Amino acid sequence: MNQQVKKGRLFLIPTPLDFGCATEAPLADVLPLHTVQTASQITHWICENAKSCRAFLKRVDAVAPLALPLQQQNIAELPREAHKKGDHNPQTTSNSDSSALLAAALQGHDVGLVSEAGMPAIADPGSSVVRAAHDAGIDVVPLVGPTSLLLALAASGLNGQNFAFVGYVPSDATERSARLRELEQLALRQGQTQIFIETPYRNQALLGALLQTLQANTRLSISSGLTLESASTQSRLVKQWKPLNTSLDNRTPMVFAIGR
Repeated sequence: MNQQVKKGRLFLIPTPLDFGCATEAPLADVLPLHTVQTASQITHWICENAKSCRAFLKRVDAVAPLALPLQQQNIAELPREAHKKGDHNPQTTSNSDSSALLAAALQGHDVGLVSEAGMPAIADPGSSVVRAAHDAGIDVVPLVGPTSLLLALAASGLNGQNFAFVGYVPSDATERSARLRELEQLALRQGQTQIFIETPYRNQALLGALLQTLQANTRLSISSGLTLESASTQSRLVKQWKPLNTSLDNRTPMVFAIGR
């Protein structure tokens, strides 16, 4: 009689928020030791980008030695469709691709899911893998680490009891202005804080659109460099932002929030 193989677990491993930034935060300052130690013992990985995954594992190894050398780690990337279109919609994401990535877990190995920054599957790809794990009876274990959206919300002074993350706003100027007005009406009418992000090189353009489009008494919060020594959150009314002629760093990821 064949004994059934005990399934491994899917660990959701947060990574530092300094991806793409000029400086890095010490790993011990932004990730609990338990998270780092757990990551060090995993040898099978599903990631957004193999290069950034290896860079993260190098940082882990400096704190807690890896169970296998970096060259022997099993690293698989999410499909390109997950980057371009997101993988939160079961109708547009291949279940077979996600299930295939979990083959090691079905064979008894723990598997780590990572994104390039923050918590995987939150404002990043990974939800299709989590769904596939649940469907396959694989335990999903989220670990503690920084999530930029919640850090920015907490520091904003905006409503933390009712909020929504809406992803990216359109890059087309006309569409962007229309979307910002729509989000502002939601924020003012329902008291629901609206949180969004942008590709860093568009930070300044987005700020300009916000100041041109939003009402004078709408509160705008901008967080940058979270968890770094250079971390900053500025939160003020639009009419208070306008005289400042603020210049944003177009290389640093930022989180924008509006509300009342």
